[in-house]
Amino acid sequence: MKILGLLRHAKSDWEDMAKRDFDRGLNDRGRRGAELIGSHILDHGISWDRIVASPAERVKQTLASALPDIDTKYDSRLYLASAETLIDVLHEGASEQKALMLCGHNPGMQELLFALVPPSRENELFDQAATKFPTATYAVFELDIDNWSELKEGCGSLVHFARPRDLDPELGPEH
Repeated sequence: MKILGLLRHAKSDWEDMAKRDFDRGLNDRGRRGAELIGSHILDHGISWDRIVASPAERVKQTLASALPDIDTKYDSRLYLASAETLIDVLHEGASEQKALMLCGHNPGMQELLFALVPPSRENELFDQAATKFPTATYAVFELDIDNWSELKEGCGSLVHFARPRDLDPELGPEH
């Protein structure tokens, strides 16, 4: 069995509309959400072997606030990647790595959820994640594989799902 974590970047800053999408960082709410979800991830207790992340500025700032001490490899293929691309990147995981985390963007993160969890394994956590996969969301899957190269659709179960608003109601949806 392998463990896959997904972390969507925290809320990005739209103040400077002249910045390219790739170069946008986090706003104050995003930094607070990233710090909070980072504490939750560490408290959750999984020892992550590696994070593979999009090199977009908002992803880098999310990881700097949330998980600065975990080995991170930036991969340009993860910038706005589809579920298929995320699976391709995961296929390259080393066999000795039990727990890998991807940090990136939607809609690819949510699409990967739909690809990995078959209807027979849908649960309350899946229903929450399927409804919305907001910024700074953390999800954990148990995968019925022995090697990352075996990753395919329908091989996973969603076993943990946390959003910043679950940890602090003030970080819930803005009205």
